[in-house]
Amino acid sequence: MIETAPSFRVESTEHTGITVSSLDEALSFWSGVMGFEHLYTWDFEDSSLLGDLVGVKAAAARIAMVKAPGHLVELLEYRSPNDRTVMKPRSCDVGSVHVAFLVENMDALLERISAVGWNALSGVQRVESGERT
Repeated sequence: MIETAPSFRVESTEHTGITVSSLDEALSFWSGVMGFEHLYTWDFEDSSLLGDLVGVKAAAARIAMVKAPGHLVELLEYRSPNDRTVMKPRSCDVGSVHVAFLVENMDALLERISAVGWNALSGVQRVESGERT
């Protein structure tokens, strides 16, 4: 007989975390370009607190939280351990993630982010039918 586990309910999505190479550059984009509110920045020195939390020994990081409409985005710049790597997964690679926003006036957003050197991978896609129209 399988024992019944206690029930639970996920109430909402709290935040999405994104590891970045430069917290200052990321904040410039997420707050300066996208207009999201910068709530705070925390500095975690090499301690067991962060290491235990993320499962990486000797982890040290600067972490900032920005508030997007209806969602928080956590930006993490790790300073250690020294053997961390830069991964550039394609959308099809396991571990790749994305954050999607519903935008009014996509052309204006694309113009604004293009002005700071970011370019879309493809043209704007519009969902023309179904529940996500």
